[in-house]
Amino acid sequence: MDSILTRKFYARDTLAVARDLLGRDIVRVLEDGTRLACRITETEAYIGRTDKACHAYGGRRTARTETLFAPPGTAYIYLIYGMYHCLNFVTEGEGEPAAVLIRGAVPIENGDIIAKNRFGCKEKDMTAYQKKNFLNGPGKLCRGLALTRTQNGLDLTCPAGRLYVLPGAPPDPAQVRTGKRIGIDYAEEAVDFPWRFYL
Repeated sequence: MDSILTRKFYARDTLAVARDLLGRDIVRVLEDGTRLACRITETEAYIGRTDKACHAYGGRRTARTETLFAPPGTAYIYLIYGMYHCLNFVTEGEGEPAAVLIRGAVPIENGDIIAKNRFGCKEKDMTAYQKKNFLNGPGKLCRGLALTRTQNGLDLTCPAGRLYVLPGAPPDPAQVRTGKRIGIDYAEEAVDFPWRFYL
């Protein structure tokens, strides 16, 4: 078994974790033991204490946000628009609501199964449009990896778990870009925070 990222990796400044997750490999283990894997290409940081775009801004605790207060290295999966799931990794110390949203990735293992989950076909049969839009969004990523609210709260640091992250191939820092986060027009001054990281 490859060594997985430990709780110490996640128990750091959220912006540092968001940047450091680029190039790492998410592994999703299905019920039958099949491994799906993809390499992270885009992330966004959310920090509750200062960030009006964070679900737990100002320490707001609800049934939906409770997972944000869990130990670092916990999967926080929520539903948006009643149809799309979003995968986040809880960061910083337990009780400090912060997380990194996984916005995009590329398949590296069992791409045919990931493609079937997304489009109902094998990877080689995808159209040019489908290839371009394979896992380039949080909802697309969750569909490809068969992640739903059922997996909310999973411990990412458990070697025998259903979801974890491998060291992967961290990119050259010169390849990393930063920018504004997407889809948070309601978040007042937080709209302009350069907390999106991508390759």
